[in-house]
Amino acid sequence: MDHFTLARQIDVVFRKIKEELSHMNSGTVFVHIRNNEIGKFGIKHLPFEGTEGALSAVENVGLTELQFQSFRQMAIESLKRKKSWTHGEILFDFAVRRNVISVSVSLESNYNMATYARTI
Repeated sequence: MDHFTLARQIDVVFRKIKEELSHMNSGTVFVHIRNNEIGKFGIKHLPFEGTEGALSAVENVGLTELQFQSFRQMAIESLKRKKSWTHGEILFDFAVRRNVISVSVSLESNYNMATYARTI
């Protein structure tokens, strides 16, 4: 993936998790970045709830094609907010309410002091 832009890598991530997202209406998509390359990625599902020893019934949930495309595009657009760091994590929290997808993006930059200690 080293010859792909980060935006292209985000696109690949979303295409890989599309099936899983089609069965979810909320959660967090995460990507771990090192040297501007995505290594680990995945989805954190919100907790399932249950009572009396049984999980609650699963309603008709999951992102529609239009919601998925909107989510993917928002994720790609969010990269414009990433400035000058090459290591870190991006979290895309999402939820569908009243058939509208909402997305919140958290950018986390990581630095390693051992890298800078050699230059001091």
